[in-house]
Amino acid sequence: MTDTRPFAVVTGASSGIGLELAKQLAERGFDLLVTAEDDTRLQEAAQRVRAGGAAVRAVRADLRDFRETERLYAAIAATGRPVAVAALNAGIGKGGPFVENDLADELSIVDLNIRSTVHLAKLLLRDMTDMDEGRILITSSVASTVPGSFQAVYNASKSFLQSFAQALRNELKDTGVTVTALMPGPTETGFFRRAGMGDTKIGRQEKDDPALVAKQGLDALMAGTDKIVAGSAKTRATGLAAKVVPDRLKAAAHRGMAAPGSGDRRRDADEEA
Repeated sequence: MTDTRPFAVVTGASSGIGLELAKQLAERGFDLLVTAEDDTRLQEAAQRVRAGGAAVRAVRADLRDFRETERLYAAIAATGRPVAVAALNAGIGKGGPFVENDLADELSIVDLNIRSTVHLAKLLLRDMTDMDEGRILITSSVASTVPGSFQAVYNASKSFLQSFAQALRNELKDTGVTVTALMPGPTETGFFRRAGMGDTKIGRQEKDDPALVAKQGLDALMAGTDKIVAGSAKTRATGLAAKVVPDRLKAAAHRGMAAPGSGDRRRDADEEA
């Protein structure tokens, strides 16, 4: 890596929105350090990002582990380059009834979505505020505005990130550092498959393009916007509706989309029709 291009860090960069963020940052002139848990997929992703002309370092890390997060930050610091942009995007979910899901799975969501984001934000923002410049993008979700029946811990984790991002933004308003919350809706990634939600209505529905979500997120980040509901017009409309619909109705609607087997029931109805 050289110092002729600005430097960015992207977590959860092996696929989906994270990969698109990394690719588009490369196209916008950034060198990158990218990270994810799966080393094979991470190395493949890094090669794709390099095609955009960037110097890319790939660092495998399981950010659910405190020591792995510290190791990632040490690798960032070892580059000797100031981080101009950090996209804290790593996250996982788990569908199903809270009382039936394994506790370990639910705590993994807390560890990755919340704890690792707080950990990295603490370290990176100290560096950024020392330089009085830098941009942080935190991937929240439209789910942050909805009580997540059958996704209770995931939606709550995104609510935390949404509040966290906006609080940090206010704390840093008199500095040259900005924080932006990216709020995608259901996006065409491997998320719902990995969350065990392939048989749900939301898992089977048409989803947004991760490249569009990433572009809108980066445009908002570079403009210094506080938050962006990113994706299709349908997703943006959902974000607007969530501001006025009571929580009990949002929880009921989410139940209809995320309840196990809800996608199969829809398919059965279509076949009967």
